Amino acid sequence: MNTGVKITAFAAALAATFGTAYGVGAGVGPVDEPAKATHGEHVAAGKSGGAQADGTKGDGAGGHAGHEEGAANAPAAGGLQVSEGGYTLAMETPKPDRGKSVLRFSIKDAGGEKVTAYTTEYGKELHFIVASRDLTVYRHLHPVRAADGTWSTPVDLPAAGGYKAFADFKPAGKNTKGVTLGVDLSVPGAYAPQPLPAATRTATVDGYQVALGGTLAPGRAGELKLTVSKNGEPVDDLEPYLGAYGHLVALRDGDLAYLHVHPNEGGPGPDVSFTATAPSAGAYRLFLDFQHGGKVRTAVFTVYAGQAAAGADEASHDAGGHTHG
Repeated sequence: MNTGVKITAFAAALAATFGTAYGVGAGVGPVDEPAKATHGEHVAAGKSGGAQADGTKGDGAGGHAGHEEGAANAPAAGGLQVSEGGYTLAMETPKPDRGKSVLRFSIKDAGGEKVTAYTTEYGKELHFIVASRDLTVYRHLHPVRAADGTWSTPVDLPAAGGYKAFADFKPAGKNTKGVTLGVDLSVPGAYAPQPLPAATRTATVDGYQVALGGTLAPGRAGELKLTVSKNGEPVDDLEPYLGAYGHLVALRDGDLAYLHVHPNEGGPGPDVSFTATAPSAGAYRLFLDFQHGGKVRTAVFTVYAGQAAAGADEASHDAGGHTHG
């Protein structure tokens, strides 16, 4: 099993538009998974080339487009294109309503036909993420596919403004590679973007404390170790979720380049570690999913590549609105 996965999110930053109306008129090995937890979506909220829950192996960097090393170890961007490798993310609902609504989309092949055959990875045919441009709203959703290839999922987007949706999948077939596609969404209404939360070394979510250690450096691999505790006691009986003890999603501030990675070898807590390489200096948001007591929770951090993993601020950050439906 690979000992780590490089974060491969690199692209030019996207400028945000402020004060306008929007859209009006715009260490841990994978293990066998027990019964499903109560987890409809990540309201906060690539794969590593390791053994999966069924004993098979991923394809090195996890089979995700844009996850391979380029010249001089410069990682390519993930999730920044709506079309890649002959596949296109086609949204039927690019302007969802504020609040609760339903998202519908499909993956189309080079001939314009909806894809209906996928390779199941980490318990799902397709992983779907929606994040606000200011990285304060995050949803990790589990859409359902109809026979004709149309996917649908309920979603709750509490604020107007710009969002990015990511589809992370691997088509069925021999020697196919994983693909991560991204598309813009807009929720109509008055847009009031929030500042990026301050960098911290600890996050609190639902009574759990998660400490982040290590260094995230541009162009150089480093370990990020996340330690889970509750009431001052280490949590050493984390439960598998989607075939692993922990999942990490990284989004870069500005362009929202995406990567979803899985942890290094290890046991069920309290430590979950990842090996990561930042493609450039800058701010990143990390979303760690872990399961305990039959419920999935998300610990969220802001980190700056080139500094200690969580920057100089030692204060605890409450996950606040990052809950699970």
